[in-house]
Amino acid sequence: MRAYWAIVSARFRTLLQYRAAAAAGFGTQCFWGLIRIMVLQAFYRATTAAQPMSLPQVVDYIWLGQAMFAMLPWSIDFEVAAMIRSGTVAYELLRPLDLYSLWFSRAAAARTAPTVLRAVPMFIAAGLFFGLRPPASTAAGAAWLLTMLGALLLACAISALLTISLLWTISGEGVVQLMLNCVVIFSGMVIPLPLFPDWAQSTLNFLPFRGILDVPARIYSGNLPAGEVAFLFAHQLLWAAAFIVAGRCMLARGMRRLVVQGG
Repeated sequence: MRAYWAIVSARFRTLLQYRAAAAAGFGTQCFWGLIRIMVLQAFYRATTAAQPMSLPQVVDYIWLGQAMFAMLPWSIDFEVAAMIRSGTVAYELLRPLDLYSLWFSRAAAARTAPTVLRAVPMFIAAGLFFGLRPPASTAAGAAWLLTMLGALLLACAISALLTISLLWTISGEGVVQLMLNCVVIFSGMVIPLPLFPDWAQSTLNFLPFRGILDVPARIYSGNLPAGEVAFLFAHQLLWAAAFIVAGRCMLARGMRRLVVQGG
């Protein structure tokens, strides 16, 4: 376990060096966050019908989504992709480590370091100037932290699965585009999930993607009661376990058929 923690720590510190990219991402996400809030404000002002979320809750939801954007699991590990294309992935197989745990550890660092760099200034700026409120209650804050842990595990499991798929797809562009659309739409990044039609709610609630953004954001804003955190956290863990099992099965099958070319 110490070896994998060392990998996460080293990779995390390496990714913290990309401060200019984080600053650019922060500016971009502020811009898009403001646009989305203005669009939804116009929607709320144009209707008198009861909505499943209040406007302040929607504002919280939007800014939390922007703050956690870098944690969304829509990208592959590009260094591993380069190793697979060049054949140097053989060096990964020589390490005295479990390969899935190694790539999962890399995914954990890749999902957390950029998120920390962007989320901290986002919380400060949005809290001071753009309407982001503190958690709805102390219980909501604690439940939000727990569901953020579940969201991280789920995001890392999906990211590891995408990386393993490179053993078959090589470039990974098709898988990335497909996962990007699924994650962004079904996690609530584009439109908060409660605003989708009623007939879609059961499907959206079943899919794993709501556990990445929708669940933590709604608990934070008070739209979901903190008392439901046990069920919601279990939903995240079950889907994370399913993706981990699928990833390990795919990796085991890939290792039996792997042919490394190059030198």
